[in-house]
Amino acid sequence: SNKEEAKKVFDLYYEKGGNFFDTANIYNFGESERFLGDYVSDKRSDVVVATKYTINTTAMQPDKRLNPNFGGNHRKSLVENLNESLKRLNMSYIDILYVHAFEYRTPIEEIMRSLDDVVRSGKVLYIAASDVPFWVLTRSNTIAELRGWSPFIGLQTRYSLLDRSLEFDLQPACAELDVGILPWGIVAEGFLTGKYTRESTTNLKSDYRGRSVTSHSKDEKNWEILDEVIAVSKEIGRSPVQVVTNWIQQKPGITSPIIGARTVTQLEENLESLEFKLTPEQMKRLDDVSKPTGREIPFPYSLIDKLDKHLGKNIEVPDKFGPIATTYNYGRLY
Repeated sequence: SNKEEAKKVFDLYYEKGGNFFDTANIYNFGESERFLGDYVSDKRSDVVVATKYTINTTAMQPDKRLNPNFGGNHRKSLVENLNESLKRLNMSYIDILYVHAFEYRTPIEEIMRSLDDVVRSGKVLYIAASDVPFWVLTRSNTIAELRGWSPFIGLQTRYSLLDRSLEFDLQPACAELDVGILPWGIVAEGFLTGKYTRESTTNLKSDYRGRSVTSHSKDEKNWEILDEVIAVSKEIGRSPVQVVTNWIQQKPGITSPIIGARTVTQLEENLESLEFKLTPEQMKRLDDVSKPTGREIPFPYSLIDKLDKHLGKNIEVPDKFGPIATTYNYGRLY
């Protein structure tokens, strides 16, 4: 969106009660942070601002000299990127700072100690993680708990009807650690909006969205999922976007999906997903058509879900471990 249209989107979002804004140091090479900072300058105490570090901004701009210290999760990258983000946002503190991704090089102890230091400095109020394996999340928060450091309070990760891998490890880990989940990619790069057909996906642009939709279109199961989404949307008089958003919102542990509306119309469509709830029968239809099967179910879950008869009768599973413990395990699906 251009700045004028973006402001209209933000205005509507704020007027409707929206108060959480998510960005990152690399979005539009820092322009997103500058725009957001300008927009919330007169309403700072009313809003929650989240940004991220990890990705090297100088590595993404060929006209700039590469600065290796600006990439990764090490202490110097954190300090440099945090200070630059604060300048662009024109703020004295950030509400939530995300580790944008786990890069396998910086020790987890260093990451968590460095993040705790910036929290204690007052420049950051809370910390969170994005796109990390479940073992990183659990080890990080366990170390933080033992050392008295600030833990990750939130997780941004991919989750949609086309990709439910979250449910096997990350969702139960978040339930155990009391970490809120903010899924991104809920419409699968636009594939689940209903605007694509089998014919229209044969000649898409070669950008990220086009490549992603083309990839999704090659799996017949994804078309079956989309067909069911469209069927439900027609039954209830809602758009496919509203159906998939509502499905996400009803999943255990979900704090809020990340939406990226480019226009006022798109934002209105997203917000209207709050006006209704899919019925249990409709949720089950979407669950059934999108459930992982065969090799999509990783070990040990492919074994665990067959153990019901060896454990006893009338086994109850804590709700917080759903959907994995109540959907895939203990013979309830097969």
